[in-house]
Amino acid sequence: MNDIYRINEKDNVAVALRDLKKGESLGNIILKNDVPFGHKLLLCDLKAGDDVVKYGCSIGKASRDISAGEYVHTHNLSSALCDKLSYAAPCEFKAYSPQSSGLTFSGFERENGAVGIRNDVWIIPTVGCVGMLCERIAAAASKKLKAKTGEIKVVSHPYGCSQLGGDLEYTARTLAALAEHPNAGGVLLVSLGCENNDFSYFKQFLKNPESKRLRFLTTQNETDELTAGERFVCELYEAVKAEKRAPFDLSRLCVGLKCGGSDAFSGITANALCGLAADKLSSLGASFLLSETPEMFGAEHILMSRAVSREVFGDISKMVNSFKEYYISHNQPVNENPSPGNRAGGITTLEEKSLGCVQKGGFVPVTGVLKTGERACGGGLRLVASPGNDMVSSTCLAACGAQLILFTTGRGTPFGSVVPTVKISSNSALAKRKPGWIDLDAGRMLGGSAKELLNELAALILEVASGRKTKNEINGFYDAAIWKNGVTL
Repeated sequence: MNDIYRINEKDNVAVALRDLKKGESLGNIILKNDVPFGHKLLLCDLKAGDDVVKYGCSIGKASRDISAGEYVHTHNLSSALCDKLSYAAPCEFKAYSPQSSGLTFSGFERENGAVGIRNDVWIIPTVGCVGMLCERIAAAASKKLKAKTGEIKVVSHPYGCSQLGGDLEYTARTLAALAEHPNAGGVLLVSLGCENNDFSYFKQFLKNPESKRLRFLTTQNETDELTAGERFVCELYEAVKAEKRAPFDLSRLCVGLKCGGSDAFSGITANALCGLAADKLSSLGASFLLSETPEMFGAEHILMSRAVSREVFGDISKMVNSFKEYYISHNQPVNENPSPGNRAGGITTLEEKSLGCVQKGGFVPVTGVLKTGERACGGGLRLVASPGNDMVSSTCLAACGAQLILFTTGRGTPFGSVVPTVKISSNSALAKRKPGWIDLDAGRMLGGSAKELLNELAALILEVASGRKTKNEINGFYDAAIWKNGVTL
């Protein structure tokens, strides 16, 4: 039917492709309620406690008896998520054997062997209280050098002081990973001088603190810190502009996967399209990163079934249960999701959101689990332990080496990470309404053009990796955020 969409033959709900009205006839189903665009209607009678099935999996339990043709949402569907679980390993583990294709992208090789797809200068404060100074340094240097938008960017954040233990270490580890990101041709690190995360502490997290790509400025030691910072940035800028792009195999490409402001079509169009691209490019050696651990709850079994080894399976189990412990330790339910915007878009339970979320990983074998700052290598799909928050999760992806991020959205956002962020809309209405935000309209998937769109997205990924600007770069939107999970003094 052109009015509704059933994703999987096992599903007992379908998604409305337009606003449906009570009393309408859809084949042998008479609608008992209005069903908004993107929301769900039931295809068969259910008893209270029965599974509601979408994507071929349970998205929760019927909270009362429901009849075929009824609107299904928060009034009659409840999450069935549990706290920590024990998981049974699969009988067989997936193999990952990429093939060589001859496809390349054009990037910049760094002294440590990593490859960047941009060659910009980043200014990173080690502590939040020099953040505005970093902005002034960037503005002064950009004016003097007549730099283009984004060629000199500040990775601002409010942390680095009054933190203790693991919380301070996490801040330092994240910033160190960003300082050594290959997209940055040069990096100026700016310290106040008396913070917990001063250079005497911070440098231990850098793999090569003597790198020629790095400069260090302690502002309390300078009479004119603005002039000193400007001088360092100009030095770095002139050095990176002498570097040239060269071709590299897809095994040197790492792509982050993220969704934000999802709607009911995210898992059907945009996320599914990313999954097709991940399948195609990972089979040729590229690495993909999937973050948002809480948005794996209820869909973790799909990822576990694709683990390449018992060790990876165990790491996935540990990651999921550790995040549930994090929620429980703060006296919060593990299923306190979706957001109001998600629900307005037709997503009812976290299971439903998660099953749509993991579509971004396609069927790629899961080759590992990473903490923030650990670098991906070797291809396949790696899971990054992180919250679902857009800015935090995207920063985690960048800190794990993602050179670019595919960011799917059904509600729309101007957000951009510190790395190029390809915004993919799940519906065509959003792409038409916000052309200044959206790089690719995946809503066309509903018209049956999946193969055409896959080729378009794969080509776009390689073009962005070779220098094509994304909308967030054109707009000058670069955001970063560090996960804060400790005491502030």
